[in-house]
Amino acid sequence: EVQLVESGGGMVQPGGSLRLSCAASGFPFSLWSMKWVRQAPGKGPEWVSTINRNGINTSYEDSVKGRFTISRDNAKNTLYLQMNSLKPEDTALYFCARGAGSGLDYTYRGQGTQVTVSS
Repeated sequence: EVQLVESGGGMVQPGGSLRLSCAASGFPFSLWSMKWVRQAPGKGPEWVSTINRNGINTSYEDSVKGRFTISRDNAKNTLYLQMNSLKPEDTALYFCARGAGSGLDYTYRGQGTQVTVSS
């Protein structure tokens, strides 16, 4: 059974940082591209970032470029999202998903972890 479990969310002030983690199990993690997707209250899901199988190639949605960094540790079956210089508009439920490309195409997703940016 494929499982994706996110952690690391919370409440932070504007300009702060958070590091999200996604623990994967039930499939060969190192063979799959992975992505982060977010959904703000009252809005549809929005693709955030994707990383390829070996972690060399990454892509980002324009509004997070230069602030967010996606990475992975295939030995630990874990995906990460380092978020710096957070803004109120980054407030959303963040979930990891198994899939490639810069979009909302994925086969499995986790339950998500809430990120709230507020003063």
